[in-house]
Amino acid sequence: MSRVLIINGNPKSSSLCRALAERYRQIAEKEHDVQVLHVSELNFELDLQQGYDEIQALEPDLENTQQLVTWAEHIVLITPVWWGSMPARLKGLFDRILLPGYAFKYVEGKAWPKQLLKGRTSELVVTLDTPVWWHKWFQGNPMVKQLKHTILEFVGIKVRSVRYFGPVMNAKEEQIERWINSVQRLAVTLPASHVPAANGTSRSGA
Repeated sequence: MSRVLIINGNPKSSSLCRALAERYRQIAEKEHDVQVLHVSELNFELDLQQGYDEIQALEPDLENTQQLVTWAEHIVLITPVWWGSMPARLKGLFDRILLPGYAFKYVEGKAWPKQLLKGRTSELVVTLDTPVWWHKWFQGNPMVKQLKHTILEFVGIKVRSVRYFGPVMNAKEEQIERWINSVQRLAVTLPASHVPAANGTSRSGA
């Protein structure tokens, strides 16, 4: 049994991301210990107002989020692409919780920081309104690159896989149901026990 944290990064209270998160939970919790966070339900100040010069006190929802990230062995991050990046509320969550001393630590004389969240794995589920091939190959896949290389793996969380669903705009009910069933299959393939990935290579090649 693995400890799984599902984060729905869509700030809308009703969305495909939420439906995907709930379906993933329904399947995964049959074999695993699962917790779900919806950023739309978290109450916190988005801006890291003084950078790292002066660390802001964490709101209760952010303290709880840090505790869940610490608890988790595997993190499922479900988010839409907005303007080529993640929604501001999700980025604000990362800015506020992935703090020095908690997520990473700079060491004198070292070019790279110590990764304090090492040993965890993650998978990304991405929704978007543009065709997937266009976003990946012509727009350069900017959000996944940011999430994978400069956020998650920076603090030691290895990205195991990336799955894309789109275009969502004008998608028919049959297509939406296929996407939801697809994320259900992802939940079924979670290992019975947690084994960290050897590297950050994703199945999608992202």
